[in-house]
Parts: sequence; structure tokens; C-alpha cells
Amino acid sequence: MKKGIQILLSAIAVMCMFSCAIKYNKAGGELALADENEKKPNIIYILADDLGYGDLSSYGQKQFSTPNIDKLASQGLVFTQHYAGSTVCAPSRSALLTGMHTGHTPVRGNKEIQPEGQYPIPDDTYTLAETLKKGGYVTGAFGKWGLGYPGSEGDPVKQGFDVFYGYNCQRLGHNYYPYHLWSNRDSIVLKGNSGHKREEYAPNLIQEKALEFLEKNKDTTFFMYVPTIIPHAELIAPDSIMAKYRGKYLPEKQFKGTDDGPNYRLGYYESQKEGHAAFVAMIEIMDKQVGEIMDKVKALGIEDNTIIVFTSDNGPHTEGGADPRYFDSNGLLKGFKRDLYEGGIRIPMMVRWPGKIQAGSKTDLISAFWDVFPTFSEIAGVNVPDNLDGISFLPTLLNKSEEQKQHEYLYWEFHENGGRQAIRKGKWKAVKYNVLKHPDAPIELYDLSTDLGEENNVAEKYPKVVKDMERILKEARTPSEIFTFDQVSF
Repeated sequence: MKKGIQILLSAIAVMCMFSCAIKYNKAGGELALADENEKKPNIIYILADDLGYGDLSSYGQKQFSTPNIDKLASQGLVFTQHYAGSTVCAPSRSALLTGMHTGHTPVRGNKEIQPEGQYPIPDDTYTLAETLKKGGYVTGAFGKWGLGYPGSEGDPVKQGFDVFYGYNCQRLGHNYYPYHLWSNRDSIVLKGNSGHKREEYAPNLIQEKALEFLEKNKDTTFFMYVPTIIPHAELIAPDSIMAKYRGKYLPEKQFKGTDDGPNYRLGYYESQKEGHAAFVAMIEIMDKQVGEIMDKVKALGIEDNTIIVFTSDNGPHTEGGADPRYFDSNGLLKGFKRDLYEGGIRIPMMVRWPGKIQAGSKTDLISAFWDVFPTFSEIAGVNVPDNLDGISFLPTLLNKSEEQKQHEYLYWEFHENGGRQAIRKGKWKAVKYNVLKHPDAPIELYDLSTDLGEENNVAEKYPKVVKDMERILKEARTPSEIFTFDQVSF
């Protein structure tokens, strides 16, 4: 009898152990069993706005420096073939937070909602923030949202974020001295910016809240998403920073914008007589803020258990007086924001994770925004839904390349400028423009292993590759009632 009781008690103990270790996510799957003796790492994901592949000195920029971001790169793993979710803001962020490329993600283009906001992510969308919350993370977002107007089902506080501070609307995010910002569901009026006053520089206000979040959650496990608005237009920085660069980047680029009237600071860019100096000043501010986050994490004693990622949402822009050709912002790549050539979608990315990632390392793994969801989920010990397009690159982070799964292909579609599509498959890059007007237009084909600048279209030499790319263009996407790219007959 005593032996039977002991067996029964042992069985109950085992059942309790597993029931305590297994949790369930919103998508209905079980959480992966994590090492209960090891605290899950904090995750900080910093997303620049329209920063080009060549806009960091660690990626080849020669005309200005980014010392803090370079330090982050030297302490971690640098990706040389990482891609944004799209070539513009909203769909790129949608791909990031849903783990699906633009052929599947719910927001596939910049669709404005007046007077403030963009088309919302649907309520039933399972986001990266929600999966990390299920894994026990406190979640905060600080910067630009762009995936649902205030109070909508796409509002960040309805999509898994415990805390949000910044711009809900990416259109109003064009202005660096805005009339208001959002704190969760409250509109915070910035009296120092009333009329034409410039007293409250939004990136500084947002940075303060991000650092407060770190301080408040130093004893928890957190995910901090920092989608800064820098260096997107308008080009403007406080005079104290501008003074350092005036006269150093001649001839200057001038821009005549909207400086008064009913549209002032409602998404229209202000004038700037010193566009080059302003751009470099803004890069300095962004780099300084990355350094402040790194310093804060160290000061709080959580550096060794915190992952920091830095990247950009798409290629360099040409708006508001920006001059990417002057600074060689796309490096050796062809194209800018709104292009699906490499310059529009290939972006810098670096990841630091002390004790896990080898400092000063590089990888040529072909990866994209939709891989971040499964990667962070695996780190958090949470199983992901079956409908994701992403593949976890955690093996690459841990220097276990032999275990790294590879994409069959990456796919993008862009709903402006006549409609555009692109595919990356191994060394091959296929691009198709004006598909809304000319659905039967021929595919451009480039061999990136020998032609990184996409200068030589080799479609005629490789008809079998072109045929395979045409197949992928038809199979890679599902119809969308809102983003009606599917009206094209492929």
C-alpha cells in the first residue's frame, strides 16, 4: 500500500511539474518548454525610419559617423543580407509584427485614415507583442505606430502593448515639433509647440519615456519596441545640434515646405535651408539615443541578459529635402524608398546578446522582418502560429549555422507607383514593375552574387529561372479586400 501511494505521489508531482511549465498562447498552441532555471532575456528592438544601408559608418558611411551604433555592431552580430518588410512604413511594420510578408500580412500599403491614423491591423491579428506577453514579457512601444488610428482595433494598446508613447499616425510623424503625442489612449498636448513654437522636440520626449520604461521594468522581463521617427522627413533638429554641422556639407540642399496655414504641422514638411546639416544632426541624435539605451541597460545591471537589435524599416527617402545621393545612403545598392530594388528593401541590422552572440561577427544569412516574430518567440519559449512566413534565425545568433533553416524565397509587393513585386531566391533577384498597368510585363532578373547593384538584367539568359519566378509571383500571395493588388490577372 505504502509503495502504491509513493508511486501515485510521484506521478502527481510529475504532472504538476509539466502543468506548471506548459502554458498556452492566444493562437491555441502550447508554449515551448523553457529552461526554468534561466531567466528569459529582455528584448529591445530599435527601428530607424528610412535609414539607408549605407547610412551607418559600420556599413561604409564616410561623411559622418555613428559611434554608438558602431559600438553595438562591434559587440554583436552584423547581418549583411537582411531585408525590410516593405519599402514603405506601414506594411513594413505589419510584416514585422505579424511574421507575414506583404503577400499575406493584413496591412500591405500606406492607407490613410483622416483626421489621424492609418488602416488598422484587424483585432484577430496575432502580433509579436501578444506572443511575448504570453511568454511573460512586459511590453512597451515608443515612437511611431502607423497600424491603426487612435481607439481602433489596431491601436497599439489593443495589439499587445502594455505601454505606448509617441505618434499613433505616421503622417503626423512627419513633424518633429507636433502639437500632441499619445500616451496609451490619452492625447498629450505639447503646449511648448503651440502655434509656431519649437520647445518640445518629439524624439527627446519619446526617449525619456523609453528610458523610464527600462527603469521601471528592470526587475521584470520586458520587450521594448522603439520605432524612432529619425531620420525621416521633415529634416529638422534643435539648433544646438545643427550648429555643429552648418557649413560642413556644401553645397547645401534647400527645401521649400509648408510653414504656415491650415496644413501646417499636419503632415506637411517645414522648409529647410540646410538639409545636409539637418540630416547629419538627426543621425547624431538617433545615435546618441541608441547609446543612452545601451548605457541605461548597463547601469541597471541587466546588460548581460538583454538582447538589443538595431535596424531600419526600409531604404533611404528622398522627401522633404533629403539627399541620399549626396551621402551615398544606399551604398552600392540600387534604388531608394518605394523601390523594390535592393536599395529600397535591404537594410542594416545588428544584434547584441552578451554571452550568447560572438562579438564582432557577421552573417550573410538571407533574412527578413517576418523572421523576427518566430525568432523572438523561440527565445521566449512560445510556439508560433502555423501561418507565419518567417523562419527563426536563433541558430544563427547562437553560431549554430548548421541548424539554421533557409527560406525557399522572400517576397514583396508594393501597391503604389503602378504596382511592384520582387522575389529573392538564393543568389537570384526578380523585380517586376508597373504590374497594375501591364500585368504581362517581363520580369527583370539579377544575379546578386556578381551584380549587387542590379545593373545587368539577365532574364533572357536564364528562362528557366524566370519561369520559376513567375510561378512564385502567382503562388506567394493571397487576395486582400482592402489592398486590392489582387485585381491584377497574373
